[in-house]
Amino acid sequence: MSEVQLTERITTRVRFDEVDALGIVWHGNYVKYLEDGREAWGRKFGIPYMTIYREHGFSVPLVKLNLDYKRPLRYEEHCVIETRFVNCEAAKIQLEYTIYNEAGEVVLTAESTQVFLNKDGELQLIMPEFFKKWKHGRGI
Repeated sequence: MSEVQLTERITTRVRFDEVDALGIVWHGNYVKYLEDGREAWGRKFGIPYMTIYREHGFSVPLVKLNLDYKRPLRYEEHCVIETRFVNCEAAKIQLEYTIYNEAGEVVLTAESTQVFLNKDGELQLIMPEFFKKWKHGRGI
């Protein structure tokens, strides 16, 4: 079976409150851009956070986040946040990201890992049934 690409791209504009005194995005704000990408990705592919929690009884906290900064974004610049699903056999959600500036240059690459916790806060080592069905329904 060929690898299925589950990718979402959104565009945002750098706001004044996201930049430092030099007019460039403060490094910590890139994490917010990644969150925007994760949320948009989840909505597009039918597994937004609150659906996972309310309908399936799991939270999916972020446990790992790696960022590689390539070049700065500046005030009022538009950027594209691309979020891609990385398939794995473990009970977790892995995503990769690329943020591009208006010129199409790579600004940042990143990876995140989220795990499943039940309503009692217990780590799930076995992939939840709803997630298995979600993956199967997308040919993963």
